[in-house]
Amino acid sequence: MKILMATMGLDIGGAETHIVELAKELKSEGHDIAIVSNGGVYVPEVEAAGIRHYAAPLNRRSMSSMVQGRKLLRAVIAKERPDVVHAHARIPAFLCGSLCKRMKIPFVTTAHWVFDASGVLRYLTNWGERTVAVSEDIRDYLIREYNLPAGHITVTINGIDTEKFSPKLDGAGIITEFDLNQAGPILSYVSRMDEDRALVASQLIDLAPELDQAVPGIQLLIAGGGNVYTQLKERAGQVNARMGRQCITMTGPRTDINEIVAAGDVFVGVSRAALEAMAAGKPVIVAGNEGFQGLFGPNKLEEAQAGNFCCRGLPQSTPERLLENISTAFQLPQRKREELGAYGRQVIFDCYSVRRMAADCLSVYGQVRRKKYRVVMSGYYGFGNAGDDAILESIQQAIRTASDEVSVTVLSNDPELTRRQYGLDAIPRFRVLRVFQALRRGDVLLSGGGSLLQDTTSTRSLLYYLSVIRCARLLGRPVMLYANGIGPVRKPANRRRVKKVVEQAALVTLRDHASARELEQMGVTRPVQVTADPVFHLEPAGQARSLELLSAAGLSGDKPFAVVSVRDWRDVGNFYSQLAGLCGHLRRKHGLEILFLLMQPERDREATARVRGQMEEPSFVLDAPCTPRELMGVLGQAHLCLAMRLHTLIFAARMAVPAMGLVYDPKVASYLEELDLPAAGDVEHFDGAEAIRRADALMADYSNVLARLREKSAQLAESARENERLLLNLLEQTKK
Repeated sequence: MKILMATMGLDIGGAETHIVELAKELKSEGHDIAIVSNGGVYVPEVEAAGIRHYAAPLNRRSMSSMVQGRKLLRAVIAKERPDVVHAHARIPAFLCGSLCKRMKIPFVTTAHWVFDASGVLRYLTNWGERTVAVSEDIRDYLIREYNLPAGHITVTINGIDTEKFSPKLDGAGIITEFDLNQAGPILSYVSRMDEDRALVASQLIDLAPELDQAVPGIQLLIAGGGNVYTQLKERAGQVNARMGRQCITMTGPRTDINEIVAAGDVFVGVSRAALEAMAAGKPVIVAGNEGFQGLFGPNKLEEAQAGNFCCRGLPQSTPERLLENISTAFQLPQRKREELGAYGRQVIFDCYSVRRMAADCLSVYGQVRRKKYRVVMSGYYGFGNAGDDAILESIQQAIRTASDEVSVTVLSNDPELTRRQYGLDAIPRFRVLRVFQALRRGDVLLSGGGSLLQDTTSTRSLLYYLSVIRCARLLGRPVMLYANGIGPVRKPANRRRVKKVVEQAALVTLRDHASARELEQMGVTRPVQVTADPVFHLEPAGQARSLELLSAAGLSGDKPFAVVSVRDWRDVGNFYSQLAGLCGHLRRKHGLEILFLLMQPERDREATARVRGQMEEPSFVLDAPCTPRELMGVLGQAHLCLAMRLHTLIFAARMAVPAMGLVYDPKVASYLEELDLPAAGDVEHFDGAEAIRRADALMADYSNVLARLREKSAQLAESARENERLLLNLLEQTKK
């Protein structure tokens, strides 16, 4: 790949070293790399590695600098025409973001730190199509402060070159250059000497006389430059004068950090500098502006990794803490110091290789690069319905598993929600021009899954989906009806419309045999294939999360329970009171607690409250915001399911939980037949006594029902995979 990296500058700093090492590793793996920045001490090193460098003032927020920087960036991008642009700081990201969008270049960023998100600064931030975060806490910050979709963020590491930073180096050149006493104790420290980074450097300078008493003859080797370097150097000179010797050596900015580290016996610092010292086999005291962790060892690994060795959230660094830990480190027996150094180096080998850092970035580049195929998805997406959201998520996962050469754009009622939850490109489903443009750029329209071609909801809904399909056909784009549920379509005119569209589709897969029969009755003669609902692909949330949600709803994990899912519906008579009686019976006779799930909260909440209000027995409701995977995980813990909503029944089948349907629509009855599960009754003519009899019969035959359902669920999961195979075949045909 051809990759252009943009950053503020290439002077001393953890982020800058990260960029240099990443660029060099990618170059060594055969990629073509260029960097644009304000320049700095690392420019000769990257150019020596065969990496092109372009100078641009990307380090200042002034309007004149940003205008000039944008102009130069545009010229560089136009000249290089990279496969991807990768920005590593706020100003370059802001400038690259608008340019890449206009020039249609894939764009990603790396977050090396947390930023001020207040006021206008929030609008000067662009996180790209995908974001790399160098630690888990930075990822959480991006989600919390900027609402980035979790699926858009990849957590990487600060990769360290273990050949460059190695115990084999002795730092003799540095010792000679700065006239240090090789026989005396040396403490090394590396950081940018900026106002917001130099707290520990300042504390070390002030501590020098006390450190000299605790560790006689100690020498402080402090490397780095920045906006307070001159001030700190003057203070260091004053302290040296009072002590009557050269205790503190300020080197200024250096590129030979490996030699600086090698010259010391113990290292103090944070982030990348601390990791480099660990790679060199040095005992490390982790301390910086964000906090203080102290002398690193096995008992501190998890805590250090949580904040990327930056001490975020830990107690503040103080002179007292520094003095105690430095004294302790130098007083350790030589064997113990070597053990600490060897452990730190092993941590680098295990967790912080440069190759892994490069692999993480290449994976992100792969997510945004222009892919071979483009699919547009039309369905009931972005309405907060867990069943349809589960369809979307499962199709997305299945396509991604089948091929990484397919990009997906979703027609959504709430594009921002769809992007945030699933990391998918999304556009407003009712913006005609946007939909037209997406279809024109796409290779295939994927309509489904779900029951889109029906007029039970309304003719208007049916006409919307048919119109999208017709638009794709007018543009010459093939259409795949993907795992559709067909019908009921009652009006003769609508049946003719559906028949015409189905006959013209390039490929039709259906989720059940009842849908195939419905098409046959319409007079459709073209071949169709019955597969299965894509939700049979979807993996549920883990047991720990499921139990956590149950506990939040008031249920303990050791109590057997039945899940009940109801929705609003017209003309149901005394259905709610009859269902309340059935729920009470299940609790009294079979010992099942009753838990109500809301699949589409705004449509289900009132109906749920009506049933609960008429129950004589206590019940529970899970009314917390849940993803489809979480709802599926909760349902998987249940003993029984009673559901009106079709996808609650499908979730139950996916998790092999015996279920009874509350039939409000023929599609529910059809799917119960497909799953070989009983109906509790038709909601418009519900017979509570008959429903109780059927429930008792199911519970009496529970083991056999469960065995049949497990076998059926496995078969449907296998059938669902056929959808992606057929889609990929269709996409390949479009490129011939």
